[in-house]
Amino acid sequence: MTEKKLKRPRDANQLAKFIADLATGEVVPPEEKDDGKNPAAVALGRLGGKKGGKARAAKLTPEQRKAIAKKAAEKRWTK
Repeated sequence: MTEKKLKRPRDANQLAKFIADLATGEVVPPEEKDDGKNPAAVALGRLGGKKGGKARAAKLTPEQRKAIAKKAAEKRWTK
C-alpha cells in the first residue's frame, strides 16, 4: 500500500511557509486510507507472487524454456 506524501518545497522560504501551514492546519497531511483489502490476504498474495517465477521455471522442461525464450525474443525484435 503506497501512501502519497505531500511534496516538500526545496526553497527555504517556501519550506518554512509549508511547515507553518502544516502547524496551523491550513494544509492537512494525507490520511492513511482504508482500501478495503485484508492485510493478511495482501501479504499472502505477495508471498506467492515473489516465489511464482522461480517455481514456474523449476517445473519447466528445457524444451519449454527454450520455446518461451524464443517467443519472447521474437516479440522483442518485432517492435
